[in-house]
Amino acid sequence: MGQSVSIAAPRLKKPSWKDPRLLIGLLLVLGSIAGVIVLVGSADRTTQVYTAREDIAVGQVVTEADLSIVKVRLDDVESSYVTVEHGLAEGRVALQRVAKDQLVPQQSLGVADALDRKPVAIAMEEELPAQAVPGARVDVWIAMPGSNRAFEEPQMLLPSAEIAGITTGSSTFGSAKTTVVMVLVADEQMPKLLGALANKANVSVVWNPAGVVQ
Repeated sequence: MGQSVSIAAPRLKKPSWKDPRLLIGLLLVLGSIAGVIVLVGSADRTTQVYTAREDIAVGQVVTEADLSIVKVRLDDVESSYVTVEHGLAEGRVALQRVAKDQLVPQQSLGVADALDRKPVAIAMEEELPAQAVPGARVDVWIAMPGSNRAFEEPQMLLPSAEIAGITTGSSTFGSAKTTVVMVLVADEQMPKLLGALANKANVSVVWNPAGVVQ
């Protein structure tokens, strides 16, 4: 009879906590979990900020009733906007126009004394282009009264003035439509415009598509 040969199978050893391969694997798993937690946490770093419920005009007193709350991710520019966490100070007025649904910048609000532009109503019978809306820019021209019921040569008084608002109505006798354009005027320009209006100058408002000061 042949001799039977038996081969002993190697016995598996139970892993030990001291096994470096086990420790490395555990560190990799923990590192992966930590990375996922950081990624999810950073993706959820949203801030509650205020947006304009409707258009906010320059000089308007702004309260929480004029605002809505949204969650957005601002990261490094968070300090540039009005957040719910820091709240809205009382008695703030709009120093610049804020369009509907736009985030409210910190620099757009301040005290009334900081207003360097004020709205002045200019009535005109000419129609403005559809693009001339609040926030758009217009050039204001004046022609002072001259002799023989004529007017002097027109001169540009206000280049690229911002429109604060527009209303349309009828003249006193209802025979013609009148458009009243609220134009924002700087304090140093105010005397010339008010003087022209008081002296019954011919005032024309022209849409400036470039929207820049000339």
